[in-house]
Amino acid sequence: MALLTSPEFWVALFQIILINIVLSGDNAVVIALACRSLPPQQQRNAIIFGSVGAIVLRVILTFFAVYLLSLPYLKLIGAALLLWIGVGLLKGEDGDEDIEGNAGLMAAIKTIIIADLVMSLDNVIGVAAAAKGNVPLLVIGLVISIPLIIFGSTLILKLMNRFPIIITLGAGLLGWVAGEMTLTDPAIHDFVEKHHYLHNILPALGAIIVVAVGKYLASRGASEEEQAADQPAA
Repeated sequence: MALLTSPEFWVALFQIILINIVLSGDNAVVIALACRSLPPQQQRNAIIFGSVGAIVLRVILTFFAVYLLSLPYLKLIGAALLLWIGVGLLKGEDGDEDIEGNAGLMAAIKTIIIADLVMSLDNVIGVAAAAKGNVPLLVIGLVISIPLIIFGSTLILKLMNRFPIIITLGAGLLGWVAGEMTLTDPAIHDFVEKHHYLHNILPALGAIIVVAVGKYLASRGASEEEQAADQPAA
């Protein structure tokens, strides 16, 4: 009870919530992208379960964040994974015709959790710093952020249905984040510091790669479907 009456507790809690609001915008985009092809009821379930699962893993990750972020090549692997996720989401590999019951729902939840986990490698440092080692404070702050992420994901999902260009922009955002993550990997830190122009080039290159490859694979898939539909039945 003394913890709840401490002004420092509420100040730190507000800081954690604010950090999550600011840093979870790209995570909300991922959630909306992963859920866009699901039926409405499954969209809600995927957003809720995916967000909760991502937050739980984020809590666990926070305890190891300082150590993990010091490991060389970890961010390079994470950046490659984000590029792959971004291309897959833009490609639309889980189109309406391929989604059946729980299979599509579980695939969306898995994508949400994996992408959030990778993208949160940097985010958790800010949260851990605000918590100052206070575990209950850390958990409460992250739990409160769940409805904020769910609301943001739901809003973006509705906008995607009205403005499909947001899908491309969201996938490009993943590529941009992947490029930024590459820049901060300890394995290439010295090289990046000697070539400052990479700070502008790599994020943009990541976004271009995701959009270009994703669009190409999507158009190729659509072309193959049209050819298959034109072929007479045996």
